[in-house]
Amino acid sequence: MSAAVRLLAAGAIGGWAVMRLFGGRRSASFAGKTALVTGGSRGLGLALARDLAAEGARVAICARDTEALERARGALERAGATVVVLTADVASRDSVRALIEHTTARLGPIDLLVNNAGVIEVGPAETMTLADYEEAMAVNFWGMVYPTLEVLPSMRERGEGHIVNITSIGGRLGIPHLLPYSASKFAALGFSQGLGAEVAGDGVTVTTAVPGLMRTGSPRNATFRGNHRAEYAWFSIGDSLPGISVSADEAARRILAAARRGDAEVSFPAVTRLAVIAAALAPNLTAAALGLASRLLPAAPARRTGRRAGRESQ
Repeated sequence: MSAAVRLLAAGAIGGWAVMRLFGGRRSASFAGKTALVTGGSRGLGLALARDLAAEGARVAICARDTEALERARGALERAGATVVVLTADVASRDSVRALIEHTTARLGPIDLLVNNAGVIEVGPAETMTLADYEEAMAVNFWGMVYPTLEVLPSMRERGEGHIVNITSIGGRLGIPHLLPYSASKFAALGFSQGLGAEVAGDGVTVTTAVPGLMRTGSPRNATFRGNHRAEYAWFSIGDSLPGISVSADEAARRILAAARRGDAEVSFPAVTRLAVIAAALAPNLTAAALGLASRLLPAAPARRTGRRAGRESQ
């Protein structure tokens, strides 16, 4: 083992020990607070909204699909929660501005913003179009930046607030057949980390969540290109394997626990943390492993097949 690798390993272990020793020194509560969860109509967003409501927070959720939002409202109300649902497109700055104004008018200043809305495009690089990259950046990156910039001045003025940004292992590793998604998540992770450093002295806490595979039903809502049925198969199998994926409920619990502690970052499951460490310590080996994975994934068909929704690709 080289000296550089030993130094990195020692630093990682030392950092982990310090966080274990000092990271749990405080635990906030979101009871009585106003929380806004973007992309809250299903999956992880819905689980986060349900847990926040159960804790006693005043919760607002938003999504683009009004019907999905009404289904989410019904599910939350059946669980005993009172929730405000708002139709909004986080990729539109005007829509986000209206979302924040309506939420604040109905529930009061936002104490916790959870940037969860996202889109996933799956397929070989040669099947992707510029529009796929633009959509990924619009929702996964700008859809995080716009709400953050809207709530941040009020949080700074009040000297308190929490922002939770849901990124991905795809923001640490360039995942084959997920290039638009990974590129947008790299940008989102960089923004979240840098923001956390800048606002730390203002009483505002930023928690960056870096989950791996989650059992949230995302394959049905993803967009597929190329051999879309084969792409759907590998994506849905990986999304559901026990041991390397976690349920939406478990992910929500881990993320909110980290936010209460004021953690800068939370990464899970264990295989995700190991992959991040391996990429830092052995980038060439990681690149070789990703290259092998790419060769095992479905090849691009001879002709373009267009975009297909997950529900069309099962």
